Amino acid sequence: MAEPEPRKFGLLRCCKFHWRGKACIIIPIITLPILIMGFEYDMAEYKCLYLIATMALLWITETLPIYITALLPIVYCPVFGLVSADIVCRLYFSDTIVMFLGGLIVALSIEYCNLHTRIALRVIRIIGGSPRRLFVGLVSVSVFMGLWISNSAGTAMMCPIVKGVVNELEANNIYPVYMTQEEEPVEEGEPPHPSKVTIALYVGVAYAATIGGLGTLIGTGTNLVFKGIYEQRFPTSTEEITFANFMVYSIPIMVVCNITLVMIAMLTTHMGLFRPNSKTGMLIKEANTNRKLLEDVLRQRHMDLGPMSCHEIQVSIFFALMIIILFTRRPGFFPGWSLFLNAVPIGSSAGLFVIILLLFALPTQYVFFRYCCGQPPFPGQALDALLSWRFVHQNIAWGLLFLLGGGFALAEASSRSGVNVMVARAMQVLIGSPSIVVQLFTVLLSMFFSTFNSNVVIANILIPILCEMALVLEIHPLILTLPSCLCISMCYFLPVSTPPNAIVCNYANIKTKYFAFCGLLPTIIGYWLTILNTNTWGMLIFSETNKFPDWAKEIKNQSNI
Repeated sequence: MAEPEPRKFGLLRCCKFHWRGKACIIIPIITLPILIMGFEYDMAEYKCLYLIATMALLWITETLPIYITALLPIVYCPVFGLVSADIVCRLYFSDTIVMFLGGLIVALSIEYCNLHTRIALRVIRIIGGSPRRLFVGLVSVSVFMGLWISNSAGTAMMCPIVKGVVNELEANNIYPVYMTQEEEPVEEGEPPHPSKVTIALYVGVAYAATIGGLGTLIGTGTNLVFKGIYEQRFPTSTEEITFANFMVYSIPIMVVCNITLVMIAMLTTHMGLFRPNSKTGMLIKEANTNRKLLEDVLRQRHMDLGPMSCHEIQVSIFFALMIIILFTRRPGFFPGWSLFLNAVPIGSSAGLFVIILLLFALPTQYVFFRYCCGQPPFPGQALDALLSWRFVHQNIAWGLLFLLGGGFALAEASSRSGVNVMVARAMQVLIGSPSIVVQLFTVLLSMFFSTFNSNVVIANILIPILCEMALVLEIHPLILTLPSCLCISMCYFLPVSTPPNAIVCNYANIKTKYFAFCGLLPTIIGYWLTILNTNTWGMLIFSETNKFPDWAKEIKNQSNI
């Protein structure tokens, strides 16, 4: 009997299996020299820099789940003597994070009663049934949803609606909704790839949710990261970031102008607008002849939903009430309701959770009133509430709360240790440069990093540095931090850039090369609109940003920058 050949050690084979476990050990060792310098010279800056570098590498490589990596400050900050455990843990459930949680719960209440489907079908019926009109209708619904709920939740809600529309387009032979085997070969058993027009429908919904998220504080996590870090670093700032002034700042140019230009760009590149003789243009022209058939189908689907139920009516009312409460807490141009309750400062989360408590308390219908004065027997079946805790528990993105909290903890550690000051001092070469030149550089840098990583992660790393950079360059902090916060969300090239990108790529089976092509013009549009908004409309909303304020000078002197 022949002896088995001895097994040979292979480095590549060794690294292939469970590489994440090995990387969990290797990455902290790679960054260990920074920590050694911190203890050798007793410098808190290097100790904190070690934590930042380690977390950044773990986030980028996703060696650990990004939400678990965000919990590292709970361990390292007290151990390294950077921030006490009590303060660190408090940052994981701040008013900003609670407001984000409230936005997610309200979004689930809309999905729970299927209100989003009714809204989408109604808008599509109003706009029309041709492919271009369907695109405009779906994008309009998505951008509106993105304003009030997280862009991730909005995209997840819209994808099944888009799929239903696409199925109807295919069933009625309006146009080829998938690529042929010659255009994009697929293996047996794999789903087909969507055609150029179908890609526009899916990708347009994702981009619209992202752009809608720029309009309100609860629209996307990066906005809340900015608000939390800005207020944490500049507590004496006279320019308070409220729900109202953030909306007024962002909506006219960053939402309305942005979505209009993005729609025109995608209609041109993917739906033959202004190119009637192109292949796509001819395809759309032929599809328009059958639009009446599709409109009849969508009308029937809308009618099948029946009249609005008591459940949907109540959720609609509470949704509108949420908008009013958030907008009027402290709008700035008239006294808000929080000023009348002047015992202690009241955040946006207080008003938002009044709505959420009612969603869990009120029933979906009120038929029990007929039995109040009646005679037995009475029905023994319990009535469902407007929102189910089981549904919330199963569908809420709890990890995002850890991610936001980890960013705030990292920002607090960076501020207390002085690492942000150390990094900002390296930017002194830009002293004396016009603010618009600095903006061009910082916005481009933010978009570049966000292209290859989660936007919330990049916001947690960059915004604290930009706060200190503004002090070094003696520029109003809002000039650097707010534009960068917005542009971080507008990276459309890769699925990893933002959650909506990842959702539609996975849901619609869109290849990365097609997705990257879609994102070229929208990214360029977003970059220049950010610069335009900051230096025109933004100057009117935050009128003090054209100079370095006194409160910032005081903070700079205290920081010894």
